[in-house]
Amino acid sequence: MEYHRTLGLSPDAFETVLDHVERASYEGTEYRHVPDYRRGVERGTVLFDGEVVRGFPKVPRTLVLAAGVPQQFDGPVAVEEKLDGYNVRVARLDGDVLAFSRGGLVCPYTTWFVERELDLDGLFDDHPTAAVCGEVIGPENPYTARDYPDVDSLAFRAFDWRDRESGDPLDVRERRERYGEYGVPQTRLFGVYDPDDAAADLREIVDELDADGREGIVMKSLDGTSQLKYTTSAANRGDLAYAFSLPFDYGQSFMFRRLIREAFQSIEWDESPAAANERARAVGEAIVLSMTDAIERIADGEAVGERHTVRGDPDAIDALLAHLDEQGLTIDVEADDRADGERVVTFCKRVQSTNDKIRGYLDGQIVRE
Repeated sequence: MEYHRTLGLSPDAFETVLDHVERASYEGTEYRHVPDYRRGVERGTVLFDGEVVRGFPKVPRTLVLAAGVPQQFDGPVAVEEKLDGYNVRVARLDGDVLAFSRGGLVCPYTTWFVERELDLDGLFDDHPTAAVCGEVIGPENPYTARDYPDVDSLAFRAFDWRDRESGDPLDVRERRERYGEYGVPQTRLFGVYDPDDAAADLREIVDELDADGREGIVMKSLDGTSQLKYTTSAANRGDLAYAFSLPFDYGQSFMFRRLIREAFQSIEWDESPAAANERARAVGEAIVLSMTDAIERIADGEAVGERHTVRGDPDAIDALLAHLDEQGLTIDVEADDRADGERVVTFCKRVQSTNDKIRGYLDGQIVRE
């Protein structure tokens, strides 16, 4: 197959892209993936045994709903829930259903999970070049663990349907109807709104999601070609708390973007001085308390890191741990048990910078500023 034709590139442009792809393998098949955006080729685009799976496009963000929504959309806007998990594209290649991460790697654990939880044979029989795009959420999550009241372990929620070769999206209404026909669970649809009059309704939706500690919303033109996202204050604070629990690995890069979101939301919400002060207090607690907790734990001789619990078939768990190791991550297995016939493993992804720097400062290392 001539990959450049499918990607819409000249041979010379495709050769330039190839200079930046990375190689990986899955069950003996070598494939290539694009780790970063290159010359019109989306991050996560996969070249797999003669087939192409396009990466999922970046979704822009607005900081001011009242101004950003009418600027981005010139027609009706479908508003769906933005979930906090990890982005997956599922495609059938040479008869095998595979789950690809945002960066374009086959995740063996997610592939096993999707095959167990979803019956996609009919969908791919009828639509062989479909890419089922969704979020994997839940507390027993190997990448982004978050609690959802209706999810005990792990769940999949579709939020898009694209042609895996062209990247073209399906109309929102048709997509939701099709997934309903094939029994694929989807993200929540709040409604369809006029972009010029949507701000008040969108704020109400965001406030309700914020009160429930949920992530936010994604707004889409009905044809699926234009998208815009907006997150809740609860999500911003949760990100800050997580990042500053590992401050020398994530904190600084996370901080500015999320503080900017909080400031613009406070202004658009026209908060009273008391409400603005309460927002500032909550943001400060998210940052400082998570850092002090990390320092105290290391002072007590513990190690900090990203802890995850996963469950499933023993072979799928082995494949996941091997996959993480192949990505250069240091994994410490803290518990390995059996429950209801499944293997349940708790592991910690070691983040060395935070552990080393906090230990060094506690031991008197000088800070050079």
